Amino acid sequence: PHKMAAPALSRRWCRAAGLCVALRRSRLPGSRHVHERPRRARGCKGLLAAQCERGLFQDVFPAEGADEELEALLEPGRPPVAVYCGFDPTADSLHVGHLPAVMALLHFQRAGHTVLAVVGGATARLGDPSGRERAREPLEAERVRAHARGLREGLERLLENHRELFWAAGGGRPLGRAELLDNARWLGREPLLDFLCGAGGRLRMGTLLSRQACQARLRSADGMSLAEFLYPALQAYDFLHLYRHHGCRVQLGGADQMGNIMSGYELVTKMTGTDVFGITVPLITSTTGDKLGKTAGNAVWLNRDKTSPFELYQFFVRQQDDIVEKYLKLFTFLPLEEIDHIMEMHAKEPEKWGPQKRLAAEVTKLVHGREGLESAKRCTKALYHSSIEALEAMSEQELQELFRQAPSAELMLEPGMTLLDLCRKANAIPGGSSGYQKITDGGVSVNGIRVTNPETVLILGQHILKNGVSLLRIGKKNYYIIKWLQL
Repeated sequence: PHKMAAPALSRRWCRAAGLCVALRRSRLPGSRHVHERPRRARGCKGLLAAQCERGLFQDVFPAEGADEELEALLEPGRPPVAVYCGFDPTADSLHVGHLPAVMALLHFQRAGHTVLAVVGGATARLGDPSGRERAREPLEAERVRAHARGLREGLERLLENHRELFWAAGGGRPLGRAELLDNARWLGREPLLDFLCGAGGRLRMGTLLSRQACQARLRSADGMSLAEFLYPALQAYDFLHLYRHHGCRVQLGGADQMGNIMSGYELVTKMTGTDVFGITVPLITSTTGDKLGKTAGNAVWLNRDKTSPFELYQFFVRQQDDIVEKYLKLFTFLPLEEIDHIMEMHAKEPEKWGPQKRLAAEVTKLVHGREGLESAKRCTKALYHSSIEALEAMSEQELQELFRQAPSAELMLEPGMTLLDLCRKANAIPGGSSGYQKITDGGVSVNGIRVTNPETVLILGQHILKNGVSLLRIGKKNYYIIKWLQL
């Protein structure tokens, strides 16, 4: 019954945010230059215009009501609005692909609104068909519950890190309330017949069948199960439940969730007569265009046990120039004027990788806290700058994270023990003359220092660090962690 306009964000918002020049310029091939940035509009602008300018809010549904009704609903000084976003626990951790939705929730919270992060403990068992060529492997109830616990812990950590580390400059404004919910609490208690006769009676088959995800799956060889077909109906019921019990008026989701958002809009408006809205955020893709996530096998996790702070930091440090400005706007709370300045400095000194380092620091601090950021920096100095001080300051956990695949050995330091002895006891070099030659050819280093004499006697404080560890490297990439006993 409703067609999505694209782009749904009104040009009036964009004009209010001072973007008209930028939008026109961005359409001209080869016209993007750092030193030709449009002058930003001064003065106050609303949440929608501000996030449009950052590129965080992609589309709004329904488009025809967004200009006035949604803008007025979110106007400063009005009562806070409840906004929700769902996260299905198909894995036990959030990943970088979830960050735009999390950032959108946090921006609403910063504007004083109530944010509801909903873990899909019920919907995960069905599996969202959006963007998928075949059905998900079914998940057992206990596994979903374990995954849901992991997602709740990750969301709690992000909310807490944001409150402690990023809200100090809130200017005295109150931070909105945040709640973590699980849709298993209400969907798990909803009788099937009540659901079908209530919500099921208001959703139209023609609308559900016309969704792009449904059409693609129905044309595929495997077809589509009834459980998957009903997924949008259950997500729509989430919106209805959250409106009734929390006054929720806005749903957030990835760009691939627009069909599900439209179903929620249809159900809530038909059953309550209240205007509600959906906002989508951009999908994060790899350099090959694949959506970052578990399904594509390229997930960068937000759980330290799966992706260390160092690995997360390096993921963002390695971003290319053509994407780093976009990510600074999406994944940080830095003012846009400051981002402009960072990019201008980068144009003058690209070799310093200033934007990438700032981006990596901001995201790592949000995800892993201040200690996680310091850990990432220590590991970076130890690995790429051969810093003995950084190596000595590293904990055993950091060493294991940094050299996740590296073998480790526990050895006793014997009087007169040489580098050759160390390499052989750690099984790091072949026996005989070839191993000896490996050292003399410069292929072995200890704690970042190359040693070419196999008969070099190991010295405490140089080859063996104060924390009782030696980092042995053979060739360019083969690391061995040596833990010395009873020093």
